[in-house]
Amino acid sequence: MSPEAHSVPRSLAEALRARDDASLAALLRSRPDLITPVPTDLTQLATRAGTRASVLRALERLDRFALQTAEALAVAPDPAPYDTLLGLMAGDAVDEAVAAALPRALATLREQALVWGDDDRLRLVRTARELLAPSAQHPSPTGLGPTVREATSGMSPGRIQEIVTAAGLASTHDAVSAVTALTGLFTHRRKMAKLLAGAPEAAREVLSRLVWGPPYGQVTADPAAHLRWLLDRGLLLPTAPGTVVLPREVALHLREGRAHRTPEPLPPAVATAATHGPQVVDATAAGQAYTALATVEELLKDWDEGGPAVLRAGGLSVRDLKRTAVALDVSEPVAAFWAELAYAAGLIASDGEADERYAATPAYDEWLEAPPADRWGRLAEAWLAATRAPGLIGGRDAKDRTLSALGPGLDRSAAPEVRHRVLTLLAALPQGAAPDTGSVLARLRWEHPLRGPVGAAPRERGGPWGKDGGEEDLRTRLARWTLTEAELLGVTGRGALSAHGRALLGAPAAPASAGPAAGAADPAGPGDKLPVHHHRPAARPAPLSGPERAAATAAAARLLTPLLPEPLDHVLLQADLTAVAPGPLRRPLADTLGVLADVESKGGATVYRFTPASVRRALDAGRAAADLHAFLAEHSRTPVPQPLAYLIDDVARRHGHLRVGAASAYVRCDDDALLNEILADRRAAGLRLRRLAPTVLASQSDPAALLEGLRAMGYAPAAESAEGDVLIARAHAHRTPPRTAPEPVPEGPPPPDATLLAAAVRAIRAGDLAATAPRKPVDGAPAGGELPRTSAADTLATMQAAVLTGDSVWIGYVNAEGAATQRVIAPIRVEGGFVTAYDHTADEVRTFPLHRITGVAELAED
Repeated sequence: MSPEAHSVPRSLAEALRARDDASLAALLRSRPDLITPVPTDLTQLATRAGTRASVLRALERLDRFALQTAEALAVAPDPAPYDTLLGLMAGDAVDEAVAAALPRALATLREQALVWGDDDRLRLVRTARELLAPSAQHPSPTGLGPTVREATSGMSPGRIQEIVTAAGLASTHDAVSAVTALTGLFTHRRKMAKLLAGAPEAAREVLSRLVWGPPYGQVTADPAAHLRWLLDRGLLLPTAPGTVVLPREVALHLREGRAHRTPEPLPPAVATAATHGPQVVDATAAGQAYTALATVEELLKDWDEGGPAVLRAGGLSVRDLKRTAVALDVSEPVAAFWAELAYAAGLIASDGEADERYAATPAYDEWLEAPPADRWGRLAEAWLAATRAPGLIGGRDAKDRTLSALGPGLDRSAAPEVRHRVLTLLAALPQGAAPDTGSVLARLRWEHPLRGPVGAAPRERGGPWGKDGGEEDLRTRLARWTLTEAELLGVTGRGALSAHGRALLGAPAAPASAGPAAGAADPAGPGDKLPVHHHRPAARPAPLSGPERAAATAAAARLLTPLLPEPLDHVLLQADLTAVAPGPLRRPLADTLGVLADVESKGGATVYRFTPASVRRALDAGRAAADLHAFLAEHSRTPVPQPLAYLIDDVARRHGHLRVGAASAYVRCDDDALLNEILADRRAAGLRLRRLAPTVLASQSDPAALLEGLRAMGYAPAAESAEGDVLIARAHAHRTPPRTAPEPVPEGPPPPDATLLAAAVRAIRAGDLAATAPRKPVDGAPAGGELPRTSAADTLATMQAAVLTGDSVWIGYVNAEGAATQRVIAPIRVEGGFVTAYDHTADEVRTFPLHRITGVAELAED
């Protein structure tokens, strides 16, 4: 056989065998499912690359033009020369943009092992052809129907001869040649144009309705004259009673050779909706980042003593979500987002108790002690990597169950990739440029096009962040949610990516803003061809991981630090019993003020209101009136108003005058007149009080109910212990046992790193060498694929001879788990029942027990 014949691959395995190591590594990197586990040789790799599940994953990763190229190959002859593919994609007029982009798309298909063969014999892998080729059950995305040969496969020879004659061709001696002649007519542009020139106008109208698909139509048993004209000449062919189809060759003629109505060789540009100053964007984003920190902190403080109960099926109830939204003063979807963000960052979890509740984790206390920018970095990093999609909350899953916040069923493996890609598109815009949402979604749809039955993902209903959620595919909704969530979190400001958001991605500095108000904002100008990395998915920046991710987060925190407001150590006290905090307060001041006063309003400044109940709360926490006066005088930039001082003194004077203990409960007071007043008050009837002594009243209520009842009557009782000491009431911080943040749920195996790729390629090459190495013929040699079988004496003799000659041999080996493999080894030493040899399969020196070697054969000298 000539060397040229050897160079033409006859199968995908041979095509892979001809690749270099870099090309094999690129294939395994783009399709990581192929090395889980590592194939034993290239034949197994080719087999795995042709399985339906693996091909579907590969097709889903293609951009629109690469997918259109694969669809065109599915309707082309098998194999097809490059010129045929070019005609299907660029048409008879040869669209220059399509012709220029086609080599890149074909290279992508070859890299992913979806296409193999030289340019004169391009082959789409069989499984991909089956998925993309047109059929009655699954129409092709191209809108093309079956070929003449396929459509006439069940037709009688006599009927085929009638069609050939009516089309103006000479009758043939058999049906095969007749179909060939008819196909030749339909693919001949000039003859076909002459045939159609004589068609009735109504017949041409029917063809125009079917030309771009679907190619099937209905006819009656007695069709009209113009339909009969088409049927007689084979321009429409029957496929079933009452159903006709437009043959593929006829449709391609009417389409001027194009398989697709609108080829899309270039990705749509991301347009700019508005342009802002970079400083304005960064300041806005930093303000929102501070709000995000304050909101998460407020959420965890609200759940500090034990949060809402966990539903039996997991998650937060609708009532508890509404209560949380009211407490945070946000909408329910936004409250769900903050709860999910805290959960993703490992700050909240279930406490695991019998009456299971959500509570802060020990990691929350560590998070509180970190600088504000570092706390934001942890939240942003968790958001980027999380596979949970809060936007789904409130919708329904495939089993029609409501999806609840913090509950199961919210993981979507595409979420991190979509978030990263959306932010990467924003990073490619000039500084301060806010994108048009529609153009971002159009770009993502080009990069991951929607397809029909071949790979359409199931759509879930609803989700509160958009009424049209059920009408859009998951990736589109994830992109919309990303833009909303990035603004809430402070990654973007006014729709544009901030400097710290860019650093979070590990992206390079943005191009300088040219000040466009609208139009294309991609690096390529309007009308220019985009760079190759915008076309080929393999060149897109990949999400960071490990040390790179930590370094990017630290860099983002450094950029954010000077933009965040400095915490203040003072407030402004006012005569109307309020205090105004003109900015964020230092933590000890904020904690104490939160006990002494109630938050009345939030915003750029926080307004606190002092009430008798709030002052009593501070006294219950162990503060004396003198402590409160000193605290306010120290931290107020204005003098302490007289009404506030009077309020504190008045509440303190009455606080603890009454003492409540456990009898069930009792009240004691040195002033028996005050006890007489309580007994005479009709509001005390529910407390069921009776006098035990002049200064002691007993109650059948428990101490907590008695305290609340007396406070509702306007008194300021204090709880006391069995020893008579005043009990100090402080909030008990409830924490879960140590919990780790939830792990993202990836789609399929993770992308392999360079070390794993290099090792996998070496192992596959070595295994392929063992499987394909020519062996010397011996008596009783096993059939192809079976392990060699020799006696123990022959095995030992062959090994010893190979040690002396330095030759490599082929062995069958059964490991300790009973798995049988075949290997090519170069024996180095044989002793003690073991052979030490260089194992070409593992690319290392190993020791093999002789009793586990099933047999040995010498390799052919060539």
